[in-house]
Amino acid sequence: MSSPFLYSPPPTSIPSLQTHQSIPTTTHSLTRQSWTQSLRANTQSNQFHQAILTYVNMTSSGILPDHFAFPAILKAIAALQHLPLANQIHAHVLKYGYGTSFVPVANSLLNVYGKCGDISDVYKVFERIPQSHRDTVSWNSFISALCRFEDWETALEAFRLMLLDDVEPSSFTLVSVAHACSNLPRHHGLRLGKQLHGYSLRMGDIKTFTNNALMAMYSKLGHLNDAKVVFELFEERDLVSWNTMLSSLSQNDMFLEALLLLHRMVLQGLKPDGVTIASVLPACSHLELLETGKQLHAYALRHDILIDNSFVASALVDMYCNCRKVHSGRRVFDYATEKKTALWNAMITGYAQNEFDEEALMLFIEMEAAAGLCPNATTMASIVPACVRSEAFIHKLGIHGYVLKRGLGTDHYVQNALMDLYSRMGNIQIAKTIFDNMDVRDIVSWNTMITGYVICGQHNNALLLLHEMQRVDQEKNESSYEHEKRVPLKPNSITLMTVLPGCATLAALAKGKEIHAYAIRNMLASDVGVGSALVDMYAKCGCLNTSRKVFDTIPCRNLITWNVIIMAYGMHGKGAEALELFNCMVKEVKPNKVTFIAIFAACSHSGMVREGQNLFYRMKDEYGVEPTADHYACIVDLLGRAGQVEEAYQLINDMPLELDKTGAWSSLLGSCRIHQKVEIGEIAARNLFHLEPDVASHYVLLSNIYSSAQLWDKATDIRKRMKEMGVKKEPGCSWIEFDDEVHKFIAGDASHPQSGQLYGFLEILSEKMRKEGYVPDTSCVLHNVDEDEKETLLCGHSEKLAIVFGILNSPPGTTIRVAKNLRVCNDCHEATKYISRITDREIILRDVRRFHQFRDGRCSCGDYW
Repeated sequence: MSSPFLYSPPPTSIPSLQTHQSIPTTTHSLTRQSWTQSLRANTQSNQFHQAILTYVNMTSSGILPDHFAFPAILKAIAALQHLPLANQIHAHVLKYGYGTSFVPVANSLLNVYGKCGDISDVYKVFERIPQSHRDTVSWNSFISALCRFEDWETALEAFRLMLLDDVEPSSFTLVSVAHACSNLPRHHGLRLGKQLHGYSLRMGDIKTFTNNALMAMYSKLGHLNDAKVVFELFEERDLVSWNTMLSSLSQNDMFLEALLLLHRMVLQGLKPDGVTIASVLPACSHLELLETGKQLHAYALRHDILIDNSFVASALVDMYCNCRKVHSGRRVFDYATEKKTALWNAMITGYAQNEFDEEALMLFIEMEAAAGLCPNATTMASIVPACVRSEAFIHKLGIHGYVLKRGLGTDHYVQNALMDLYSRMGNIQIAKTIFDNMDVRDIVSWNTMITGYVICGQHNNALLLLHEMQRVDQEKNESSYEHEKRVPLKPNSITLMTVLPGCATLAALAKGKEIHAYAIRNMLASDVGVGSALVDMYAKCGCLNTSRKVFDTIPCRNLITWNVIIMAYGMHGKGAEALELFNCMVKEVKPNKVTFIAIFAACSHSGMVREGQNLFYRMKDEYGVEPTADHYACIVDLLGRAGQVEEAYQLINDMPLELDKTGAWSSLLGSCRIHQKVEIGEIAARNLFHLEPDVASHYVLLSNIYSSAQLWDKATDIRKRMKEMGVKKEPGCSWIEFDDEVHKFIAGDASHPQSGQLYGFLEILSEKMRKEGYVPDTSCVLHNVDEDEKETLLCGHSEKLAIVFGILNSPPGTTIRVAKNLRVCNDCHEATKYISRITDREIILRDVRRFHQFRDGRCSCGDYW
């Protein structure tokens, strides 16, 4: 009899034709039992190709397979996941009369179709098994197949029908059902999972792999404490039990507990394997425990765990890169024998996170061109930020086209990265379009969009989006099962750190306080990042005392926290206090270049020339910080503001040649404006026109110098030059918060609904101010027009409009808080002193450099600004 069986495996896939029991040359002498035993032996020893050849030889010899042979050959095909072979064997099953009435054969068919067929094949086989013949294995194979095809609800329904048929579940059943529960929406899955757990206890099922499945289920559903209880309550824990618990702790960000559990595991004599190492390395990565990570690396090398284990290699690359040892991560990558996509992604991500952008892009190209691997969503989510930052990568928008070409445009991780790309390129509308069209928005999506608004200076839109985010989250919480699949949108520490600078920029104190209250309610206020942002927000809203109180309550202060509070005191003109804070800081943390910029600015605004210079000359030798161009610019400002303009000019000439002098010349030009130093001002301006020909403030400052010196022709020439070059002065803009809304005023703008009322009240105030001795400082007006027109122009300055708006719309005695995008002009500064006395108001005005606190006709800066 010739065999109809068609199978020709590639020679390289069969390392040996030797079977567990050798087949004699004269195959006709073997009995069916001998063939079946040989077939079973092949399958049991995982020689699946050899099992198939044995089956071919058996049928070619005229020996018909039976209900003992079919399960063995079907098991081999299931392992190889070869659907055409499964179909051929199924045909033999039917041809030789071993249909669905032979339950072991039918169960094997269920298993093979579940692993290499589709769900319709599974249904057909299962439905043809007579109901009375279906045993535990039949139901287990059916439920397992449904889980493999991720039909979780149907798998649970099958379990219910199994119980109705009085078929007793086994531990394998419970494992599959626990897996199905873990993939349901959290509330629904947890309810059914607890019922399953109770059922297993009633059955007395305390098998290790059942408990392992229950632990994994509780962890995935967010109930890690229940997983811990299961882990602690059974003693027959195997390596899988420990690995399941370790992985659960890492995935739930309980990294320290994961490391302690590993220590406990080793003490109990268990030997970690690759899964253990891959589960624990993320803890070293997030906690930046480099030495512990190195120990795990050494263990993996000693026990040959790294050989052909791409998961451990990926975890090691991630750990090294997260600890900023990118070159060590690359060595692990290079020595890995099997480089799967996950390993390439880990290295590309490591490069991108450490801003080795060109290296990330080169590896990305190599991944596709040399290794022949297709980038996935993780790859693209990592490479897009590198494309944004890399100056060498010119065609930045082309990466979006590449994403679409690869069919990854709907992946929300990739969409988050694209939103960030467009935001950083200034195309906030495209970012918002991507955001609006997302099917699933997670917390990262909202944070990315809020950050995008902040990057583009649209702080008010950032606050509005935060409000919308909270509204959507509230609607989700109020709805029931329908919305349980939605990702939680509750603002987290990243959200708060992102949006608080917007409150600071807009001086939106009420909104900032609301966010602070939210942080306290949700246990986020003690987070060092959130705390630092709150310190900055209160300081920039003019509440220095509150800012200090928040600073004092932060349990663990870092370098950023100290820099923020020093900057805060400096902006408020409290240089001595800032210097005292600096002296406290150096006892706890090492200062960096930002620290010195903050302390030099504080000294500058307080006239502390000697103290600032002393620190400048000590910063390298005593604190290990090399002076940069920014530090020189700060000292130039310190000297120039104190009237030592010639000394400031000499310092610029003494700067190291490799440093950029743009900031220093700009500081010097500002000092020349204050002290009316025309000649040095012209030198500074000429240098700036060469270095930054498109920056309007340089032209404006020189024009101010000429106007103050009544050199009208030269001032006119500067304005003509600006016009010819297309350089436009940035319009003055001020913000004030009222009734939970931020009102914006632009110089000379009459678009605000209350504009008529504001200008009318300003005229009344001007009359009262003149009677008190106020004389308008028209040197601030760049136009060569008569004095009356200059005074009219002065009335339209944005800070005056904002201050008057606050006075008209708030109860008497209320503090007025205004923020401005430019420096306050001489006239507005003088006028605000008079307004504060006439209206009996405290007025806090923050310009681009510092705070001015007006009260009873005086300013906190002492006119030194």
